[in-house]
Amino acid sequence: MPRYKLKDVINKEKLEEILKKFSEATGLAAIIADKDGVNITSPSKFTNHCNLVRSTEKGRKNCYLSDAKLGRLSLQKGGPATALCHCELVDLAAPLVVEGQCLGYILCGQVFLKPPDEEQIERARKRAIDFGLDPDLYLRSFLEIEIVPENYIYTAGEMLHIISSYIIELGINRLYQERLLEETRRRSEYENAIKTLELRALQSQVNPHFLFNTLNTAARLAYLENASKTAEIIYSLANLLHYSLKNLNQLVTLKEEISCIKYYLYIQQIRYKDHIKACIEMPEELGKYLIPVMSLQPLVENAIVHGLEKKREGGILRIVGYEKNSDIYIEIIDDGVGIEERMIKILKSSKEAINGHTTGLGIYNVDLRIKKYFGPKYGLSIESKLGEGTKVTIKIPKRTER
Repeated sequence: MPRYKLKDVINKEKLEEILKKFSEATGLAAIIADKDGVNITSPSKFTNHCNLVRSTEKGRKNCYLSDAKLGRLSLQKGGPATALCHCELVDLAAPLVVEGQCLGYILCGQVFLKPPDEEQIERARKRAIDFGLDPDLYLRSFLEIEIVPENYIYTAGEMLHIISSYIIELGINRLYQERLLEETRRRSEYENAIKTLELRALQSQVNPHFLFNTLNTAARLAYLENASKTAEIIYSLANLLHYSLKNLNQLVTLKEEISCIKYYLYIQQIRYKDHIKACIEMPEELGKYLIPVMSLQPLVENAIVHGLEKKREGGILRIVGYEKNSDIYIEIIDDGVGIEERMIKILKSSKEAINGHTTGLGIYNVDLRIKKYFGPKYGLSIESKLGEGTKVTIKIPKRTER
């Protein structure tokens, strides 16, 4: 059997995209490391505390050793395992095994299961000195760590394990295909090579169904274990992931877009509890009109990230649709902290994805795609007042033919 290296197998960009979506949906940090605990992907939503620790050579080395140790524990267990890292945060690791060979580990967490006691705080102060860091700055970041239930991190970790293992299996299949193609070329068996590659392509088309069926199976198991809220989160994440993987160069109905938003909002409302309330006011007759896929979700996420998340007492998000003359208007309104004029210009003009967006799509790209399909008179407008909130308005034509 060939000896694979994780960095040669994975589609790094695709895995980082999935990790980003996972972290934004669950609030958990995530990363993929090789067997030695060395990072393969970029950190996703790492806490300020962990970034501070890893800014020192000793802290970073200890993190790698800690990640590798937890990874080996998960390999011995044969599945996800939780443990305290060297800084006494709870992490979860799951082994990435292909054909009996461990290629590395997927890790998530950086949380507490309960508030740290005085002894933990004192040990943290000593660690800061050992790392050569400011103890007060270190302790502030330590006490900012989020507290979550143990079953939450375990269930989230299992979902991430399933998805990442699927991506790695696709990478192995890709290597198999490349090797097979080279062999058949050398043997001049062109026709047989084509037939084999067609079979591989067919298998690749079936694989996504396996992924989402597995997530749905996990959700049904959660129901059987009376963890109905966990099951709903899994269903919502599976549906959101399935929808977000659609081809961005296509039109969908407003009804489909709103369904996607409902899944996303359900996950966020579970995460933020009563901090964020949301309502959708979309007349049923507007559901038949077309809009570029994934147009609403980045705007809703923008309202949460730049508006409501920063508001101490929380707030309300409204999605309102109406028709005027021969056009459709959709407003995403929040009563959050508002956005500075400088940031609005960045959001409207940035051709790169804004960090923190689950979909990897910025406001610029949403506006660009609407104009591409419907012309320059359509697109987005943004109104915001600091301390009062923000309104983003989408204007699209009444179009029903794809």
